[in-house]
Amino acid sequence: MPQNTPPDIPILPVGFPTGTQLINDSMLNKNTAFTEEERIALGLRGLLPPRVNTIEEQVMRVMGNYRRKTSDLERYIFLVSLQDRNQTLFYRVLTEHLEEMMPIIYTPTVGLACQEYVHIYRRPKGIFVSTKDKGHFSQILRNWHNRSVRVIVITDGERILGLGDLGAAGMGIPVGKLSLYTACAGIHPSLCLPVTIDVGTNNKALQNDPLYFGMQHPRIRGEAYDGLIEEFVRAVEDNFPHTLIQFEDFGNTNAFRLLKIFRNRICMFNDDIQGTAAVALAGLYSAMKITGQKLTQQKILFFGAGEAGTGIGDLMVSAMENAGCTPPRAREHCWFFDSQGLVVSSRKNLAEHKLDYAHDHPFISDFAEAVRVLKPTAIVGVSGQAGAFTPEVLEAMAECNERPVVFALSNPTSNSECTAQEAYKHTDGRAVFASGSPFEPAEINGKIYEPGQGNNAYIFPGIGLGVIASKARHVTEEMFLTAAGTLAAKVSDADLKKGSIYPPLNQIREVSADIATAAAEIAYRCGLAGMPEPDDLPGYIRSQMYQPVYQNYI
Repeated sequence: MPQNTPPDIPILPVGFPTGTQLINDSMLNKNTAFTEEERIALGLRGLLPPRVNTIEEQVMRVMGNYRRKTSDLERYIFLVSLQDRNQTLFYRVLTEHLEEMMPIIYTPTVGLACQEYVHIYRRPKGIFVSTKDKGHFSQILRNWHNRSVRVIVITDGERILGLGDLGAAGMGIPVGKLSLYTACAGIHPSLCLPVTIDVGTNNKALQNDPLYFGMQHPRIRGEAYDGLIEEFVRAVEDNFPHTLIQFEDFGNTNAFRLLKIFRNRICMFNDDIQGTAAVALAGLYSAMKITGQKLTQQKILFFGAGEAGTGIGDLMVSAMENAGCTPPRAREHCWFFDSQGLVVSSRKNLAEHKLDYAHDHPFISDFAEAVRVLKPTAIVGVSGQAGAFTPEVLEAMAECNERPVVFALSNPTSNSECTAQEAYKHTDGRAVFASGSPFEPAEINGKIYEPGQGNNAYIFPGIGLGVIASKARHVTEEMFLTAAGTLAAKVSDADLKKGSIYPPLNQIREVSADIATAAAEIAYRCGLAGMPEPDDLPGYIRSQMYQPVYQNYI
């Protein structure tokens, strides 16, 4: 009998890639982890180094290279390149080192990446539809390689984080958000589709940049804009039924309008309005465990009255209604300070979304003075204005509160209203602090404080998982209210003692599973689910969560 006879080669599915085609398929590629049998059967012999590596060994190699990078932007590029080559390994690294890598794949580094996107562009990710594609959106979506899409994140790039209009370069945001859907909630990457709808840009620097790859005309508005959004929504309904659409980083005017138009028509939500609201409400619930107060005792003063601020206000009003307040009384607990000053009833030409919070009160133009006069229990920064919570503001909060609540939620870090160190320093260590982007632990009077990060990633992946698992037809406000309570319940006494009002990021998959279960329960109770309810809903939810492990191909 001949020696060294190769094993029988199994029959593979028709069209299954082999050789270099397989190595270049990021969803299927295992690189040096392909077994000896797979290398023979799949035409990989000689295309890979001879020794087979485990995924654990591959993670070691990745982390060694990652930690040798000298800047966060280089780390971002490295991780995105890994995702392009080997998605399973990318998500294995990400889930095992989430606390270290979330600030790279998302805020704050993703903001810098979007600013540099046209210069660091490597290969296409997701779908771009533009003004020149009008009438062809459905055909364009059919060009996507996967027909099983269940969640889309779309942006028009007008309000990227706190950085403003970045046009088509805002694609980094949908890509980053969907990475978190997978890492934080286990939604399979094949179900995810990032989309940028390019309606032009008013950013002159981008219009004049020869490397800019988007439409260089000014942003279109009005009926032409609405027509493009309508065409996109219908194209999704035609190509990917039962798909959740998350609207992300739209400008204030369009964000509120589109939410109002579509929230009861399709399965969608706006993360800047609703996700931010839920994570902020969860932070307030946790803060009250420290202050010993009730929700109906709170007076919240928002610095910034855009989509994030009024979204938080609206959800807090709903929570207060559940606690027994009438709607008018609940709104009296929420005050807003915008670019002109305190939002009051005597002001003219207020935007529609501010009118419910325009109270009968003398106008105040200085924020520190507003704090001294109104004596809020909490200030919430959603302005994108770095340093807006000055020492004077923080000291005023400390004068009227034993434990002042200070949420500096603007992203990225460079836009935060104050740092953790400043919040603790100017309140003599008494602040209950949270931020939108991460801050290092702060030391005040010999005590170490570990500030919590009010990251939307605690909310939107779990909501998405629950919606997908139940095939919910709509995303309701109750889902976000329940998500806030679920998140707050995961905060331990040990977390609170350290100064953190959110659970550690290494618990986020468990948090997401609980939020998904709660969201799915609401879908079933409200008759919104598109599939029969499993006997063991929590177990079913967890069984649907993607685990980044290699599959055996033979």
